[in-house]
Amino acid sequence: MTDRSEIAVVRRPGQDLSSEDGLAALLTAYHLRTETEKGEAVTGVDALPDRYRAEISDPRTAFAEDVVLTALDGDAAVGCLVLTAPADGLPEIKRLWTDPAYRGRGIASELLRVALASAADGGADAVRLSVWAWRTGAISLYERLGFAVTESWDERERLVCMQRTL
Repeated sequence: MTDRSEIAVVRRPGQDLSSEDGLAALLTAYHLRTETEKGEAVTGVDALPDRYRAEISDPRTAFAEDVVLTALDGDAAVGCLVLTAPADGLPEIKRLWTDPAYRGRGIASELLRVALASAADGGADAVRLSVWAWRTGAISLYERLGFAVTESWDERERLVCMQRTL
């Protein structure tokens, strides 16, 4: 891959997902990395919390009401993002992940751009997200795209809540 134009972002309603489309591998990497960063001793998928294993094993059910974006390099899934159905009036961005071998190529920015457009097309006035405080690169990306830190709706320690008006 030499430029961003070779990556395609595919938008799927949650009910159209399959555990065979590469999303499960991306979600696995995301959750294992996150648990490790939290200091949890996770040796594999079986050691993940039930809710995360459910996303990996059955994304169709886990994200049935949501929109899932997958970045593809040919047939290979190299990035993902979940835009949840509105909760408390706002859709939420979750599970933004780019395969480490593909980082620095604008994939996360493109996934976010498509998610924001999708939320706006769905009538949302704003979008929210939460990110762990130690993910400073992600926080910088969100700020560059117009997100600002807002009052927390989640009581987990070291979680930064952000919002962007559309």
